[in-house]
Amino acid sequence: MDWGTELWDQYDIIEKHTQSGLELVEKYVKFVKERTEIEQNYAKQLRNLSKKYNLKRGNKDEPECSRFSSFQSFLDILNEMNDYAGQRELIAENMMMNICIDLTKYLQELKQERKTYLSEAKKAQQSLESTYKQLDNSKKRFEREWREAERAAQYAEKTDQDINATKADVEKAKQQAHMRAHVAEECKNDYAAQLQKYNKEQNQFYFNDMPLIFNKLQDMDEKRVRKLAEGYILFSDTEKHVMPIIGKCLEGVTKAGTNVNERNDSMAVIEQNKSGFERPGDLEFEDYSQGINRASSDSSLGTPKGPMDLLGKNRSKNFWLFSKKSKPTVTEDFAHLPPEQRRKRLQQKLEEIGKELQKEVDQSEALGKMKDVYEKNPQMGDPASLASQISQTSQNIERLRGELSKYETWLAEAGGRGDTLRYRTHTFNNNGAHDVYSPDGAHSDESTPDASQAIYAEFDDDFEEEELTAPIGKCTAMYNFPGASEGTIAMQEGEVLAVVEEDKGDGWTRVRRNNGDEGYIPTSYVTITLNK
Repeated sequence: MDWGTELWDQYDIIEKHTQSGLELVEKYVKFVKERTEIEQNYAKQLRNLSKKYNLKRGNKDEPECSRFSSFQSFLDILNEMNDYAGQRELIAENMMMNICIDLTKYLQELKQERKTYLSEAKKAQQSLESTYKQLDNSKKRFEREWREAERAAQYAEKTDQDINATKADVEKAKQQAHMRAHVAEECKNDYAAQLQKYNKEQNQFYFNDMPLIFNKLQDMDEKRVRKLAEGYILFSDTEKHVMPIIGKCLEGVTKAGTNVNERNDSMAVIEQNKSGFERPGDLEFEDYSQGINRASSDSSLGTPKGPMDLLGKNRSKNFWLFSKKSKPTVTEDFAHLPPEQRRKRLQQKLEEIGKELQKEVDQSEALGKMKDVYEKNPQMGDPASLASQISQTSQNIERLRGELSKYETWLAEAGGRGDTLRYRTHTFNNNGAHDVYSPDGAHSDESTPDASQAIYAEFDDDFEEEELTAPIGKCTAMYNFPGASEGTIAMQEGEVLAVVEEDKGDGWTRVRRNNGDEGYIPTSYVTITLNK
């Protein structure tokens, strides 16, 4: 069944129905847009919530709390909620792209298509009405001319019977009647032709033109309904598509809960806050009746006998476990902390200084190596341009060595034992010669004829003592390099070498030949391809 056959006379109904269908599409698009706004606002609120409860950088409580599994799990939950918010944003974005924008574009096409079909229907209607007007005019003209012909015929007959009429009057009346009859006959034929034309167009209009237009409108409406149904399905599928990821976020929250270990948290509290003090001993009975010298009792040395010995500066007050403690003054040697905590903080500080010192040592060695190369290959750079950096690095090494020694002394006083960082550093005196520090920190004034020997000696030792490092890539030489300096390796243009150590920012890359020879080459002289 189709509209052209069953609804041939329901033009107004079809026009109204197709218009309401377009309005439904518009209403659904608005509905989805509001849904996307809700999703976006929800995601924004979730992100703000996660940010609000996430400890900010620099928070003084973070280092202490971060050791607890319950705290770390809470951070994991906040991160999962942030990821969950991202999935809600993805839902909003996909709904906007796949439903709202797509349906809006389709709606514009539907409106234009409907307008075209209705315009065709109006043109067909106007054409039929124009033909009908022509038919009506020819009918009226035929009616009018036929009456005139009848009157002319009656007048001619009357004149012919009149005895007073002349022969000329009779002849004239007959000619007039004959002319009127001829005109009436022509109008009759024209009316018949117009009637035949109208009936043909009317048949075309009701059996061909309008049914075809109505069927086109039916197809358009069915496509609209199908497209709208797809939009309904997408509304669900868009969310289903991210459900596995949302499920992983929720699984992450569950995992965060299962990762909480109350026993480990309790141990962390002990490890973090253990003071190292011994419990106070029993107070001695002071017999005032025997005249005991209280002063000598108070000045006795040894293990603390009571809470007064633990209070230090607060001896005038009673010692209670739950008394509110005043905030201690922070000192550089961490003497304000209990013994156990002080040792830990000093060891931590030593590790930080050691890492920083090693970094400066590496920088010093790299600068020395670069200076040596510049001296032997002036075209690569000016050695004097490195003077300020070399001087600053030497000062930093001296400062850090001093701090390292200071904190090692404090750690020894606290009863701890630190592993002293052993290193070999190179600094430069005013003449550009190398000053070498021995591992124990003693300064040696010995100098070598070739300054580069002091720079590359330990690198050569490393090559001999260490096992061969697995290559991390390969490089191809773009230029010849003589490799005249100690620690470098010569290469020819086009030669392929294995890369064993990347450029650390000093302009040199460590490479190896197939025969096992290793050394440094200028990074700018080769094209490097690293293994993936």
